[in-house]
Amino acid sequence: MKRDHVKLICDIGELSGIFSDVATLGAFLQKIVEMTSSHMHSEVCSIYLFYENTQELVLRATKGLKLEAVGQVKLKLGEGLTGLALKARNPLCEKNASKNPDYRYFPEIGEEAYESFLAVPILRGQRRIGVMVVQNVEEDYFNEEDIKAFRAITSQLANTIETAKILMGLNDRNKNQRTLLGEEYIKRAKGKIGSRGLAYGEAMIIDDKGVGVFFEQLNNKHYTLDDFYTSLKVTEKQLEDMQTQIEEKLSDVASLIFMAQILMLKDKSFIADMVRLIKEEQINPPEAILRTVEHYTRIFEGMEDAHLQEKKQDVKDIGKRLLENMLGVCLVQENYSRKIIVAKELCPSDILKFSSQGIKGAILLTGGTSSHLSILARSLQIPLIISETPQLLNVPSGTNILLDAEQGDVHIAPHQELITSFKIRQKAQKDLRSLKASVKDRTQTKDGTRIKLLTNINLLCDLSLAREFKSEGVGLYRTEFPFLVRTNFPTEEEQFVIYKKLVDQMKDKEITFRTLDIGGDKVLSYYNYGKEENPFLGMRSIRFSLQHKDIFHQQLRAILRAGYGSELKILFPMISSVDEFLEAKMQVDKCILDLKEENVLCHHNPQIGIMIELPAVMEIIDELAELADFFSIGTNDFIQYMLAVDRTNEKVADLYLPHHPSVLRAFKKIVLAAEKKSKDVSICGDMAQNEQYISYFLGIGIRTLSVDAISIPKIQKTIEHIDLAEAQKVAQTLLGQNTIAHIKGITQWE
Repeated sequence: MKRDHVKLICDIGELSGIFSDVATLGAFLQKIVEMTSSHMHSEVCSIYLFYENTQELVLRATKGLKLEAVGQVKLKLGEGLTGLALKARNPLCEKNASKNPDYRYFPEIGEEAYESFLAVPILRGQRRIGVMVVQNVEEDYFNEEDIKAFRAITSQLANTIETAKILMGLNDRNKNQRTLLGEEYIKRAKGKIGSRGLAYGEAMIIDDKGVGVFFEQLNNKHYTLDDFYTSLKVTEKQLEDMQTQIEEKLSDVASLIFMAQILMLKDKSFIADMVRLIKEEQINPPEAILRTVEHYTRIFEGMEDAHLQEKKQDVKDIGKRLLENMLGVCLVQENYSRKIIVAKELCPSDILKFSSQGIKGAILLTGGTSSHLSILARSLQIPLIISETPQLLNVPSGTNILLDAEQGDVHIAPHQELITSFKIRQKAQKDLRSLKASVKDRTQTKDGTRIKLLTNINLLCDLSLAREFKSEGVGLYRTEFPFLVRTNFPTEEEQFVIYKKLVDQMKDKEITFRTLDIGGDKVLSYYNYGKEENPFLGMRSIRFSLQHKDIFHQQLRAILRAGYGSELKILFPMISSVDEFLEAKMQVDKCILDLKEENVLCHHNPQIGIMIELPAVMEIIDELAELADFFSIGTNDFIQYMLAVDRTNEKVADLYLPHHPSVLRAFKKIVLAAEKKSKDVSICGDMAQNEQYISYFLGIGIRTLSVDAISIPKIQKTIEHIDLAEAQKVAQTLLGQNTIAHIKGITQWE
């Protein structure tokens, strides 16, 4: 019988539905095996979870084997076919399982009749979570397509199952340990602009002081157990609705963001602890919630794994939602709609949550204007300011804030004249889209020289603006965003779906996919980097991809498949040597060959380019120009590494100087090398969309710029006023200067 793999892999609605109608975590795992068994048409499907402390796999759910075996059958790592699959971190498929010498027979579970056997490890980065097994009576039942589909299924469910495993583990901990859990503020603050825009609204302070500080807000009313269950039901419905909303808005980056909280509400121990306090100790339900949340928060805080420690935030959020729904009062973090968030720091998934709930803007105390959180905020069109002003956390929630992310100003409780002036400016900003009528199909200088304007794409929602402003293509698609905001590495199929949407929406235009660029300030929460003293000089970008070729190949295959029939370009980040480039290019060739052999439609001859970011390439730039099809200069990292300045470190941010003589001369050298070999060279990053540098770029020979779509009108207008002969003359003068002061004196650059 034909197995419907596509439906199981891609039906996110069904996947989300797992959470909506199960009462316990055990039932949740049971629903997974039943759903998978149905889709795979297998007679048996089982989930084994792996426990690091005992190095054992334990059967936790099954469809087809004897249910009394759940929790009883245990295997050591490497024991039996299931244990071997997990130890090797690879699928294991047998057409006659009982004939394999490593087959482990358990007479009490009734599996001897099932000869066809397929086990796929559940992995989260390098961490072993467990194994999913499907079995069938018919010999040689499973094929290569089943293996690929089953790997995609386990990848999708890895984080979900891990969370379930953690919560189950908490049940076995010491249940008897129980704990109970008007300042002057500033009027104005300065900051750096992370994402431009204007916003006016009430402040929502996120200071991570915990649920316990709100205990004094509880009134003397006594609540009942029924009140608790009503609050629980309302809270669960809220979380499920928010998950649905964020998937509809941001399908390429939404990855079950609220899943952990939904699962916690299914946990027997978590809820039972509250119920026990209410029933047996006659504790008022709000206080029972506070005690239980604080108890679980401390458990997570005590865990060694930094990723698991982060889950304490999910516990706190649940507690606040339960209290809000029970008390009918406004606690912190319960409603972000039309608020301006003020926080010490946020992660990408936080900004996605806030975006889905309609925040007006955000103020952070840490981070850089070139960080990926800032880039994500720009794509989501959320005004963002980074301000080193800790007193902002003392501003009472509900205070009106005027956030001017055009000037870098934060006004607290502004007077009426300022508000009126702001509203006038805000209206002018909203009229920006009217500029699309003035954007021309072609961009050229005052003397008629043709310049190509491409767009940077972070999220698929950027594409509509790119089309409105007549972008000539995608100069840089940052593929890391679907990785950054997920809770596990996206599979080939998941990436293909996103990339295909991008290609389909930019038909007949060139599209440049930059391969995975993580590390530095772009950290995957689910990957164990180990301790890196300087992550910007560590395992990042192409180094990561070449170190983890399985992940690299999945991405390349997805790009090649999605790019079939398009003007496809593939860009490698952080290349430091000829050897590195050749090895990366070899992986593309291998993926093309594999796809051809599998008769899968794909692009057979994409252009392969190098993102110039490291000073190391400057002495081999001619050789690289010979080998590569094109160059793209990434100004942000290039300047950072050329000047040894961490662009996210506020203490040395003033030393991050795009107009440094070494930087300007290096750009010219790169352009000359490309011109000699008749290779295209483009420029991207913050410098590319700063009007003051455009004349210099055109003067040294740059003819292609990749900018955020919103910047196209101003960049096109700037270019139209540039006389190329004059730009070349000024550029030559600047190249002759050896001090920053002289360059600033000539250009007035800031």
